[in-house]
Amino acid sequence: MSVTGSFYGNMDSGGECGVLAQTMFYAPTENREKFWYSTGYGMFRFCIADTEHDWREGTEQYKFIEHCLASVDRHKQPWLIFLAHRVLGYSSDFSYAIEGSFEEPMGRESLQKLWQKYKVDIAMFGHVHNYERTCPIYQNICTSKEKHSYKGNLNGTIHVAAGGAGASLSPFTTLQTAWSLYKDYDHGFVKLTAFDHSNLLFEYKKSRDGKVYDSFTISRDYRDILACTVGSCPSTTLAS
Repeated sequence: MSVTGSFYGNMDSGGECGVLAQTMFYAPTENREKFWYSTGYGMFRFCIADTEHDWREGTEQYKFIEHCLASVDRHKQPWLIFLAHRVLGYSSDFSYAIEGSFEEPMGRESLQKLWQKYKVDIAMFGHVHNYERTCPIYQNICTSKEKHSYKGNLNGTIHVAAGGAGASLSPFTTLQTAWSLYKDYDHGFVKLTAFDHSNLLFEYKKSRDGKVYDSFTISRDYRDILACTVGSCPSTTLAS
C-alpha cells in the first residue's frame, strides 16, 4: 500500500481507504502493509479484508479470507461477519450503478462463493456515505422473501453498506434494485446484539437521534449451519 495509489491505480487510497487508516489506527494484523486480519468478540467472528489489495481467487488475501471463514468454530462463534471498506457486495449508490455492477469492479465475483460456502451471515461495507441493506442474496438472487425476521438458514448473505460519516452523503441511483430492502440517505451506524448462540439482532440507528430506523433478527440452531445450501454443498458425482 502506498500514498500513490492501490490495487485500483487511483489516488483515493491516500485517504480513508488506506494510508490514513493504516498509519493512525491499531488493527490486529501481522503485517500493516497487508491490512487484512481476523478478530473475535464474544459469539462473533469478524473476517476483515483490505480492499486496497487484490482479493481475487489465487491471491494471498483470498487465501487468508478463506482460511478465516473456514477456521471459525461455529459452536463457539456462530455469527460470522465479513467486513471491508469498499463495497465488494451490493450497493445502489449512484457511483456503482454507473458501473452497471452495483459493486466495486470485480468486487464479489471471487468472494461470493466463499460467503455462501461458509455461510457468512452479514457482509458489511463502508466507502459510500449512506445506508443500505439487502435481502439474503446469492448471485444476484434473493434467497428469502422475509424482510425483518429470519428463521433457520439464510441460504445467502445479507449485505449492508454503512459508510456513515467522514464525507458528504452519497446519493442513490434512481434505478430500483430488487434486492435492496432499506435505503437511507443519512448518517448512521449499526449495532449487532447476540442474545445467545441462536438469536441475533441487527439495528441501524441514525446518528442524529440514536433511534432505530431499520432492524432484523436471525433465529436458528446449530443444525441450520450444518445443512448445505446452493453453492455450499460438497461436490458429488454419480460415482460418489
